[in-house]
Amino acid sequence: MPQAVYIVSSIRSPVGKAGGVFKQVRPDDLLSFVLKELLKNNPNIDPKVIDDVVIGCAMPEAEQGLNIARIAALLANYPQSVSGVTVNRFCASGLQSIAYAADRIRLGEAELMVAGGVESMSMIPMMGHHPAFNIKTFDEDNIGIAYGMGTTAEQVVNKYNINRDSQDQFAFESHQKAINAVNQGYFKDEIKPYEVITQSYDLDSQARTQQSITVSADEGIRFDTSIDQLAKLKAAFHINGSVTAGNSSQMSDGAGATLLCSEKALKLFDLTPMARFVGFAVSGVDPKIMGIGPVLSIPKVLT
Repeated sequence: MPQAVYIVSSIRSPVGKAGGVFKQVRPDDLLSFVLKELLKNNPNIDPKVIDDVVIGCAMPEAEQGLNIARIAALLANYPQSVSGVTVNRFCASGLQSIAYAADRIRLGEAELMVAGGVESMSMIPMMGHHPAFNIKTFDEDNIGIAYGMGTTAEQVVNKYNINRDSQDQFAFESHQKAINAVNQGYFKDEIKPYEVITQSYDLDSQARTQQSITVSADEGIRFDTSIDQLAKLKAAFHINGSVTAGNSSQMSDGAGATLLCSEKALKLFDLTPMARFVGFAVSGVDPKIMGIGPVLSIPKVLT
């Protein structure tokens, strides 16, 4: 019989815009910081008993390559006996890491797992540094794999007749909900402030200066946006399209980590559960309209 799985702690860094506050922060440093903070949040846990660290990453190369899960765990001073594995399911990579961790506990193969995700879209460009697609992939049935996300969004808009006003309204309400969450303090327990240290060098004076700022809030929330401002933006991907920079998801930098455990570990370490992990499902769709994936996967997990 499968074991029950509990989520007992979940924290993250602030989320920065690509090219923003975290543009000079290595993703392995950001992730290692979050892994350290996760242990600080759970002082009852002996890190030696962590069975594995599972981390999702959509572009696991360069600064976030070389199995960043293991690298960051070592940088966070986790015991060398605690291994790590990096998972890639593109946008769902972090969520998939939590599902994999939960599965190991459900099967009785683990009692205590760390899972999460990391991405630096400042350091790793969309599609990576040197894309090398297999040309045979791009036949008529799979040509959507070559589409950028903005183009797939336009495909969804056309297929489901979603007008520009609806998109802008959804984007505006999304910002308003985020603003309300900030004002109500909903994020204060999950966001861990990160100190960004930058160095600059003046060629004339040959002086090196160092600056430090503490980032404690998400960078992408627009407190001053309005429907009128959103309506003025031009389509970003198609000349006659309706998907804009204002009603699209931003490119981001950030990291997060979650602690999952069995009922045995829950009692052993006197932990308080936030939630119980019940199920997970995935579903493939036509790459041209990849954004509708949740429409098919959610019913699967609910049945």
